[in-house]
Amino acid sequence: MHVIYGGTFDPVHHGHLRLALEISDRLGVDCVSLVPCHIPPHRGQTGASSSQRLELLRLAVAGEPQLRIDDRELSREGASYTADTLRQLRAELGPDEPLVMVVGTDAFAGFDRWREWQQIPGLAHVVVVRRPGPALDPSSEPARLLAERGVESPEALHDSPCGCVLELDPPLLDVSATGIRERIGDGRSPRYLVPDSVWTEIRRQGLYGACPDGNF
Repeated sequence: MHVIYGGTFDPVHHGHLRLALEISDRLGVDCVSLVPCHIPPHRGQTGASSSQRLELLRLAVAGEPQLRIDDRELSREGASYTADTLRQLRAELGPDEPLVMVVGTDAFAGFDRWREWQQIPGLAHVVVVRRPGPALDPSSEPARLLAERGVESPEALHDSPCGCVLELDPPLLDVSATGIRERIGDGRSPRYLVPDSVWTEIRRQGLYGACPDGNF
């Protein structure tokens, strides 16, 4: 089984990393691929460039065998669309290998606004990580998709290459990249919210408004 977890990772933090490890354990796979997007189609400009975000990811996962980086979206021009990535992976993996993409409930709530979203269940399984917030609108397309394709256990994902939707409720760290960017911009330390190696590099490059010579 091949599992991907995409996002801007702007910057990567312990919430991202811990969730990826929980997913690896819950699904019974050796590792999870973190897929940083190049240009997010549903949000504004990122706080750091693609190459800077990739470097922070590399520092964050160094020495952790359960996490690896797939930087394919950074090599494509234009916005990063999940359907394109899944088609590329499916061509590489073949028709029979289970392929899984991980999203949060907040992202899944807008799933029907993704480009070519109807094609995605034919390419991969979807794991929806429950997050605090409103439940899905029962009349929405994402709720209908969950009702039609929902499965109860991770084992079901191993039995077919695609097409299932699984909700998981792993322990979550209440950390957000937005909050970290704001904290750094305000001159406050994000230490213990991000790996020390990531914070050191953020300060070295002066990312997100950090003072390169700051001691906080």
